Amino acid sequence: MIKHILFCISALGCTLFIQAQQLRVVSPDGNNCMTIGHQGDTYTYSLTSQGKEVVTDSRLGLQLDNYTWERALARKYPQYDCWMNGFTVDSVKYNTHSATIHNFYGEQAVVPDNYNEGTLYLSKHDGSNYRLNIEVRVYDEGIAFRYFFPEHPQAVFHKVTEDLTEYTFPAGTKAWAAEWAQAPYELKDINDIQHQIERAVTITIPNGIYCALADADVDDWCLEKNIASKTKANTLCTTMYSPVDIVTYYATPWKVILIADSYVELLKHRYIIDNLNPPCAIGDAKDWVRPGTIMRCTTLTTEAALCNIDFCQKHHIPYMLFDWKWYEPCTSHDGDATIVIPQIDMPKVVAYGKEHGVGIWLYVNQHALQKQMRELFPLLHQWGIVGVKSGFVQYASHRWTTWLHDLVRYAAENHLMVNIHDEFRPSGFSRTYPNLLNQEGIRGNEEFPDATHNTILPFTRMINGAADYTICYYDKRLKTTHGHQLAASLVYYAPLLTLFWYDKPEYANDEPELKWFDDLKTVWDESRVLEGTPGEYIIMARRSGNEWYVAAMTNNDARTVTIHTSDFLPTGKYTVEIYNDDPKTETKTKVGVKNMTVKSGKDIKLELLPSGGAALRFIPIK
Repeated sequence: MIKHILFCISALGCTLFIQAQQLRVVSPDGNNCMTIGHQGDTYTYSLTSQGKEVVTDSRLGLQLDNYTWERALARKYPQYDCWMNGFTVDSVKYNTHSATIHNFYGEQAVVPDNYNEGTLYLSKHDGSNYRLNIEVRVYDEGIAFRYFFPEHPQAVFHKVTEDLTEYTFPAGTKAWAAEWAQAPYELKDINDIQHQIERAVTITIPNGIYCALADADVDDWCLEKNIASKTKANTLCTTMYSPVDIVTYYATPWKVILIADSYVELLKHRYIIDNLNPPCAIGDAKDWVRPGTIMRCTTLTTEAALCNIDFCQKHHIPYMLFDWKWYEPCTSHDGDATIVIPQIDMPKVVAYGKEHGVGIWLYVNQHALQKQMRELFPLLHQWGIVGVKSGFVQYASHRWTTWLHDLVRYAAENHLMVNIHDEFRPSGFSRTYPNLLNQEGIRGNEEFPDATHNTILPFTRMINGAADYTICYYDKRLKTTHGHQLAASLVYYAPLLTLFWYDKPEYANDEPELKWFDDLKTVWDESRVLEGTPGEYIIMARRSGNEWYVAAMTNNDARTVTIHTSDFLPTGKYTVEIYNDDPKTETKTKVGVKNMTVKSGKDIKLELLPSGGAALRFIPIK
């Protein structure tokens, strides 16, 4: 009997020890579960959703090379082949968080922020005083984890050289792969991804689970991508563009895995990326950060600018942009962005814009920004400029990532809004600095993609956040219908929405469908993805006040879609403005416009042309 009791006590102690050596966190609804354990010096995690495998045992950790700093500070610590070797688990702690976030602006005015969290506390007992925490948050919408370095007592600098994090999926898993931010997408088996691909990585698992690998709170790190492992099947490894030098204490960016039962649900869950960033850091943001539409002045003269401003006023466009070459040379360190070319009377243009309710934005290349930013931004604010579009910016290395985010901070100090162009992709930083209204990082209309590509973007690139797709309307190089462009202006979330890219005011002939652009909002109280599949079609609904805006886009093929108003409209009667491609319409854009009255619950069937689209505005009848 005594032996039996001693055996039970021993078994209980062993069980408690095992539990203390691993971390297990379950989402509030009980569906998602992340577990972290270790075998020797190798720490791994696994992830399930509704009992189905999402990520199987996958490696965690970072590789550091602190040898030089240790010697420089007269510290002689044990050296390991892998920096993760030698850690032991000190403790595990858990917590629950439940809150509601009210966004300054966004796709949703109010979003939940509910998760259970756990932290695995690791340390080395070899005299080095190195410690590492692995922090985990598990949401109903997915999971997030990051590495945290507590302050080192001897102030040893840390040089992170590799991110060892892996993602091993069930066999047969496929991913939508793009090799750079403005690249085309291709659906590939995980094992066939032989070149580094951009995040977000949208993934489909044969068991019916969909997920997306993304990043959040990335303002002091470098660009990370994914590539197939050369040694482990069905596994994506993490690559770092450059080493990262840190001073403890320090938290890495959050690694996010969104989880859903469909592509549609996956896109709905993207707001947790924003939630994982700190709240707004600009105390007076509401006084001067104002989202809206913007049009480029393609001819760089004073006369053309005044004409553009008149067009903007007529069509309720609050901003006009002078793109590159308003100063010269703009792609050289010899350029001077404080001197305007003689063809533009900038004070006259800015004053005329103010009289007509149109703010002026200026493009500035990285060459000038790097050389003149501290001088330039106060000067632009003094001129009355409201925003800066940065172009050809470096962003991938640790140096340039911090530089670019500091640029947004310095712009905020000078009450300047920002639109970052080229390869930069968002990770929720606009929650903290909402003056960063938009960024490109998308294969948009500058490259004239086809409609099939455009229907992939909502479920891939748009998971990251807002994108400046640069909506075109009259350009003959478009590979889509005009109805498709109308729809894209709603589907692609853009607090600063570029309209009429490559166009001029004289191209317009008062086509009746321009009213859609005139009335369109750029930030929303509520957004719902109604239907869709990447590469096929999407139907999106967004609400501003008590009005609903809906858009449907198809791929290169014709398609019949049905708008189920019961999916979004409250009970009542509505006037519906419908904009749809119609070859019989006697305008060069061939978009038909009609109004009708519907009750909530009434289905609306739309015939979409190949590469086409439709846009609808629902106005309640009081």
